[in-house]
Amino acid sequence: MRVLLFFDLPVEIETQRRNYRLFRKHLIKDGFIMLQNSVYAKMALNPSAAKMIRDRVDRVKPPAGIIQILIVTENQFASMEYILGKSDTAIVNSMDRLISL
Repeated sequence: MRVLLFFDLPVEIETQRRNYRLFRKHLIKDGFIMLQNSVYAKMALNPSAAKMIRDRVDRVKPPAGIIQILIVTENQFASMEYILGKSDTAIVNSMDRLISL
């Protein structure tokens, strides 16, 4: 399973920017990888592990903004399609991206 996390946090004043940085650092420390700006993903072994991840995010959420979590299967995640313009990024778009633990 994958836990996809999307967030939109205000960054208008210094306190908000600090909250944004601390939240993002927590995500990275907790094992999330950045897919795009404000879109992160983390593997979960089962639904109860996904719930634990969700609870940890809830404990460190900033006071303002919106955070959305979507849990998908590994097959659904692997079927994600990429529509790219010119890019230097090499993307493997197949089941070869599947990571087994």
